[in-house]
Amino acid sequence: MLKLFGHPDSGHAYKVRLMLRLAKIEHDYTFIDIFSERSTRPVEFRTHSRFQEVPLLLDDSTALVQSNAILIYLARKYGIMGGESPDQLQQHIEWLFWEANKIGLCMPQIRAHYRFDGSQLSTGAMQWLLKRYQHDVGILEQHFQQGHRWLVGSAMGIADCSVCAYLLWADEARLSVPPSVQDWLDRICSLELWQDAYTLLA
Repeated sequence: MLKLFGHPDSGHAYKVRLMLRLAKIEHDYTFIDIFSERSTRPVEFRTHSRFQEVPLLLDDSTALVQSNAILIYLARKYGIMGGESPDQLQQHIEWLFWEANKIGLCMPQIRAHYRFDGSQLSTGAMQWLLKRYQHDVGILEQHFQQGHRWLVGSAMGIADCSVCAYLLWADEARLSVPPSVQDWLDRICSLELWQDAYTLLA
């Protein structure tokens, strides 16, 4: 049985639980208070979470960390959402690496600046991150303007789960989303099993 550890303010944990839900993969879920002292967190979590961060996924005796690595593991294990073939999975992995260094770098920090005490950025850092965001979201806009409905292929996959996670919080980061990217986010939110992070990770 799979067991996921997460928190509703973690877009990284959201990526994984969203995939699990959309793919109807049975699993247990444990809430971890990421604002608590690390020493007070459950022993099971502290024992298996190499970096003491969410998400952590336990697959029986196998412990998996880092959200995009977990997505790849699940896609391969179940042969779904991009894991159906090596060629398709390669395209998803390329988007996952892109996300980690682009949207996944700038958006969490900008959002944290407005949402959490003690996470305020200097003016210079904020300007740099905003410039990065505008460039990165522009890449996505170009992709969807070319007629693509999803990041890879004709259905939602792990790349979409990864890239959408923090973009769905654009309002909390006080960021605008270009129209074709917003259409893609709306498609995700219209999926029958979709739920927002605050509901899914409560």
